[in-house]
Amino acid sequence: MAALTPLSPAAVPAPAEAARRPRRRPRYWRGAVLTVAGLYFLTPLISSFVFTVHVPGQGLTFAAYSGILSADGFTESLFLSLSLAAATIALALLLVVPALVAVRLGPPRLRAVVEIVCMLPLVVPPIALVTGIATVLRWGPDHFSRTPLYQTFLAVQNESFPVVLVLAYTVLALPFVHRSLDAGLRAVDVPTLVEAARNCGAGRLYVILRVILPNLRSSLAGASFLTLALVLGEYTVASLLGFRPFAVWIVSVSGAEARMSVAVSLLSLLITWALLLVLSRAGTGPSAATPATGATTASAAPTPVPGKE
Repeated sequence: MAALTPLSPAAVPAPAEAARRPRRRPRYWRGAVLTVAGLYFLTPLISSFVFTVHVPGQGLTFAAYSGILSADGFTESLFLSLSLAAATIALALLLVVPALVAVRLGPPRLRAVVEIVCMLPLVVPPIALVTGIATVLRWGPDHFSRTPLYQTFLAVQNESFPVVLVLAYTVLALPFVHRSLDAGLRAVDVPTLVEAARNCGAGRLYVILRVILPNLRSSLAGASFLTLALVLGEYTVASLLGFRPFAVWIVSVSGAEARMSVAVSLLSLLITWALLLVLSRAGTGPSAATPATGATTASAAPTPVPGKE
């Protein structure tokens, strides 16, 4: 029998944990990517800000920002865009929310159909959409001049509140509203909530308003803010149809007051970003901690024992 000789410490195999321990590699590439992305987004903004406050031969001046409120047409165009945004948000939510809830309760095949219909505006260019709208608006009064529809064609083109822009903006906002609400509905067990509410005697309208919508607050806010940003920055449809909301006013002012138009664009962009940041922070607030607290309380509650109450 061969003699058993003790192994030297160098010959002892390393433990499994030491062999599986990952090596720490320097992650310089993350900093490089963030730096490049920051320069890509911040350089145009900083350049625009410098253009608005620096006048050759005069130095620094904030006249472009101080004269915004007194500019001709600023208040009217901004109020018109905000009114159009409010109407567009209401109409888009009124169309998409019941459709998505019905799809969740109906056959699963309808989900693909609704998704395709809502995503079509991403495929159709806005210039093609506005060309079709303009053709219909020109064709309608000529063929319906002796019918009540003639007044309808005139009413939707009222300059004080063009309803035709609301309809066009609703179509353009459908993809964003659908994606935001669909993501929220995926996190909610809609059939169970609806069945429980209907068993308690609630009607369909009550179920949507008091049961479904409170669970979609963050999704509704996201869809609303995306629609607001879309309406405030849309130029093609309104310009070709001959209306003057906020985006068209900025372009029209740029010829005479270039610095003021850039200043207004910066302010509107910063306000939109601030609203989106507030929305993202609001979605990760106390709502995320509530289920955990409830689970801890339920697990800590003693289990009653029969006969020892």
